[in-house]
Amino acid sequence: MDNLHRLEEIAHELIESFDIHAPPVPIETMLQHPKSGMWDEVDVNQLSGTFLSIKDQYSPRMSLARLLARHIATSTWGKERGVFDMVKKDEELLRAFARMIIMPATMVRGLTASARNSMSLSTEFEAPEEDARQRLLELFK
Repeated sequence: MDNLHRLEEIAHELIESFDIHAPPVPIETMLQHPKSGMWDEVDVNQLSGTFLSIKDQYSPRMSLARLLARHIATSTWGKERGVFDMVKKDEELLRAFARMIIMPATMVRGLTASARNSMSLSTEFEAPEEDARQRLLELFK
């Protein structure tokens, strides 16, 4: 099984653990209130403005999704699932994992064919349009 496929499974497990059934995925809540045994809470109010990218209206959410992906990778929960070993030297794989979390495959595939475009996906999942475009490529090549 390749790393992308394994990360998709882990992202799916994560979304199910938080009982999320519809977009947008509550990234801040996941960071601040992890399930027992997952990772340490993060006070998003302590993040500096330089951490958050503001190229797009949804860029801050994507920055938080990448932070969440990093927290998962370094947590015991993530290490038990092999996330750390997969992403430790591959920033693009970490970014892909963040996209999987903010735009879960099951939810994206559940959209109508007409809604499967980067603009609609961006609006629906509150993710930058470029990340939405990349996610569509990952899922539908």
